[in-house]
Amino acid sequence: MLSPNHKKSDKSENTNIYGTRYFSQPIPKFEIPKEGMSPKTAYRLIHDELNLDGNTNLNLASFVTTWMEEEADKLIAENNGKNFVDNDEYPQTGKIHDRVINMLAKLFNASKEDNFVGTSTIGSSEAIMLGLLAHKWHWRESREKKGIKNNQNPNIVIGADVHVVWKKFAKYFDVELRMVPMEKDKYILTAKSVKEYVDENTIAVGVVLGTTFTGQIDEIYEINSLLEEVKEKKGWDISIHVDAASGGFVIPFIDPEFKWDFRLSHVRSINVSGHKYGLVYPGVGWLIFKDKKYLSEDLIFNVNYLGGELPTFNLNFSKGSSMVLAQYYNLLRLGIKGYTDIMENLMLTAKYLKNMLKELDIFDFLDEELELPIITMKLKENYEKTANVFEISNKLREHGWIIPAYTMPPNIEEIAVLRIVIKENFSRDMAEMLVKDLKEIEKLYKEHETGNKTKKKNLINIY
Repeated sequence: MLSPNHKKSDKSENTNIYGTRYFSQPIPKFEIPKEGMSPKTAYRLIHDELNLDGNTNLNLASFVTTWMEEEADKLIAENNGKNFVDNDEYPQTGKIHDRVINMLAKLFNASKEDNFVGTSTIGSSEAIMLGLLAHKWHWRESREKKGIKNNQNPNIVIGADVHVVWKKFAKYFDVELRMVPMEKDKYILTAKSVKEYVDENTIAVGVVLGTTFTGQIDEIYEINSLLEEVKEKKGWDISIHVDAASGGFVIPFIDPEFKWDFRLSHVRSINVSGHKYGLVYPGVGWLIFKDKKYLSEDLIFNVNYLGGELPTFNLNFSKGSSMVLAQYYNLLRLGIKGYTDIMENLMLTAKYLKNMLKELDIFDFLDEELELPIITMKLKENYEKTANVFEISNKLREHGWIIPAYTMPPNIEEIAVLRIVIKENFSRDMAEMLVKDLKEIEKLYKEHETGNKTKKKNLINIY
């Protein structure tokens, strides 16, 4: 029985949080409550509800960083209240931002002669849109200087391996999208295919340093050579924008001699995600132009209503300073050697896991070389009748693992794959535990291969 005074007291002085009225009554979900609650109660209610989310350490779907050092966490917390655009109020933050731009431009091999410029963004999606807008303006202004008045039909050439933001840019900013379809067993953009799509109205060719679908790298060097040839023969000076969201913080450290960056003549802009292999929490991205001449002054706005004259080139305006500062922390804390050690460890772990997966003899791999710590695999043809990757993904979720299953882009959409993204807090022990959970699949397939006459099983029931 309930106490006669039950309705009159919230029992807050005589019990812990779980004995208060807030845990015995529904929580308002769609209206602001009439009365508030203690900070500890509000925290506990939200904290416990978020237990229904996936475990970030077992999230092998996302490229996004889920762990940083304690000192970085402290630095972030200390600066959460700073609006990055308040340049007059927080001038030192602006100076640190510019230092990061310099560091990244040099990491991407901008030369001393290049008048490089850049900006931080919320992520690579904003950076790509800003980069392509700049190329649209540059294309238009270049034609106007030549006396060409018809500037109404710009286009971009990309492969079907790109992130959805490229499609958004084309639709939002009225640019024709020329998407090169993927081919079976060739999941990247090639120079041969690009040649058929470019013309005098092409504002840029988009290439990817580590595609979302497979983790492979487009033929950037070869595409640059093609555009050099096009410029020489036809006079079309077509820029390359490199989407280095995934690979921009990996390739410079594990393969510094590989030419994909500003060492190539037509690579004029690069975006990279600090919150991916830059090892910073979401959300921070970076956009670097090889030379300021590729960024039209017409796209830069100057405002003075924050106290001083502030030039701004962003799709949004306000944003937090914390992740910009966290990026600077990582660059100072790790240095070239630290990043190199981490990226080499990631590649070793990825290859270790891939070799164990190969021994299962269930999967074929879309990238045998593993250019980045990303494993994409499909079921072997003789197993597709008894299982599919979507079932595997669902069953692994029951064990805590978050591994996405998806179909490839149009033209090869019949191929369905699983993708595993290796991050810095994914150890070899975790790799072994993942394979252990997958070994039941190997057992099932062996039964089928040996002609076991027992009752036919479905993959959904093998655990």
